[in-house]
Amino acid sequence: MKRVTGIGGVFFKAKDPKGLSEWYRVHLGVPVQAWGGAAFRWADDNASGTGTTAWNLFKEDTSYFAPGTASFMINYRVDDLHALLAALRAEGCQVEDKVDESEYGKFGWVIDPEGNKVELWQPPEGK
Repeated sequence: MKRVTGIGGVFFKAKDPKGLSEWYRVHLGVPVQAWGGAAFRWADDNASGTGTTAWNLFKEDTSYFAPGTASFMINYRVDDLHALLAALRAEGCQVEDKVDESEYGKFGWVIDPEGNKVELWQPPEGK
């Protein structure tokens, strides 16, 4: 019997759920629905049906989520990391200066209005 087959959702608390949902809709393009959440379908975002959703645990004293103080960080796939980071800066969002580029793709970070660090990931070409 196969057990876990992937990440089915990401859920977290917010001081202002409606306001934070609106920030994610406006600045990151999350397709927030009338019911308050969003559903991402792999077939919509990647017609070839291939891709990866990562799941990983970090030591409790990691600084990787800093300056965020939450015990989680969400990673969102993006098509053009550098263009998105430039747009977020132009919109007045708090964007980390650092960008990591490796064989795993390009990684950048933005801090949402409630102080959560959000990782943005552009997968390597063809992945």
